[in-house]
Amino acid sequence: MTTLLVIAKEPRPGRVKTRLTPPFTPEEAASLAEAALADTLHTVAAAPAHRRVLALDGAPGPWLPPGFDVVLQGTGGLDERLAAAFASCSGPTLLIGMDTPQVTPELLSVEFGTPGSAHDACFGPAADGGFWALGLSDPDPALLLGVPMSAPDTGAVQRARLVAAGLRVKDLPPLLDVDTAADARAVAAEAPRSRFAARLDRLRAATAR
Repeated sequence: MTTLLVIAKEPRPGRVKTRLTPPFTPEEAASLAEAALADTLHTVAAAPAHRRVLALDGAPGPWLPPGFDVVLQGTGGLDERLAAAFASCSGPTLLIGMDTPQVTPELLSVEFGTPGSAHDACFGPAADGGFWALGLSDPDPALLLGVPMSAPDTGAVQRARLVAAGLRVKDLPPLLDVDTAADARAVAAEAPRSRFAARLDRLRAATAR
């Protein structure tokens, strides 16, 4: 069974979701990030997994459900930190971030790298050109090192790296990352019963008063 790996930052004002400011304050942006992270972790907790790992930049908070192994993120660029997160796992591992609170247990219930599987890797493209999920049957850090992150072609470069390594890639449905206020509204509409949607509604109601 797959290890589910989440890479995230502690949701502290000024350190997360800075592109939401404005229109949100740093405190409000951090509150939305906390809700997104809580949604993500509870979804991971509900999905079938051999192991659940949180690679965290910062300290755990009340948003962390039980059942996770918490490891500190490595240093360096995002490619290096993702590589280090994969290095903390063994066997088939699926990595996601904290920016897609609309993710479901069904989307994370993928089998690859096992006897009878037709795929060695999974790839979930993001609408902004990045990726929201990356699964490796053998979590080789070298497959991520040197991939340009936070660029319009990040996802294309990463997927091409998998193919060039001879891996059979299973493509997952594309998802929208929450980066801007418009993204937040769109994602909340996709997952109206999520913590993220409820938090956004409260913030919008407070602004309207």
